[in-house]
Amino acid sequence: MLRFTKRADYGLMAIHYIAIHDDLGAVSAKRISEQFAIPQELLAKILQRLAKQRLIVSHNGPKGGYVLTRRPAEISLGEVIRALEGPINIVSCLEDSSDCPQMERCSLRRPVKKIQAAITQLLDTMSLAELTSDDVPEILSIGSRGPDRVQGERTAPLGGSTSR
Repeated sequence: MLRFTKRADYGLMAIHYIAIHDDLGAVSAKRISEQFAIPQELLAKILQRLAKQRLIVSHNGPKGGYVLTRRPAEISLGEVIRALEGPINIVSCLEDSSDCPQMERCSLRRPVKKIQAAITQLLDTMSLAELTSDDVPEILSIGSRGPDRVQGERTAPLGGSTSR
């Protein structure tokens, strides 16, 4: 099952919280920790990684905390995930340093590269602003209805219609 690590999940929750509360100024780590029940030590490490990659900046003092360094529309989810986890790879054999013993015989490497590219493209084109808006994009379905599916066609949200 493909899923975010706990660090990536908590990091996305934290930076999203900072983004939606930017009108209140800096958001403290304590406030984020309490809001999501994230251990403070783990959250501190996550926020350090985000700050090291210049996605957020910390402000000291009694009203201190964290703020975004850019507008939410200018920060991609791919940037956030890479800041927290490094390169986005769904399997280790796609890494340059891979020494997989199946490399020569593997028939899945090419199709997995396509999946990898689609995931990377989605994360790199979805901005933090899209998460903060009420208009969250509908779930993408790649080829879910077979070859007759029209490129760019939108799928219906749960309980909804595809009317535009």
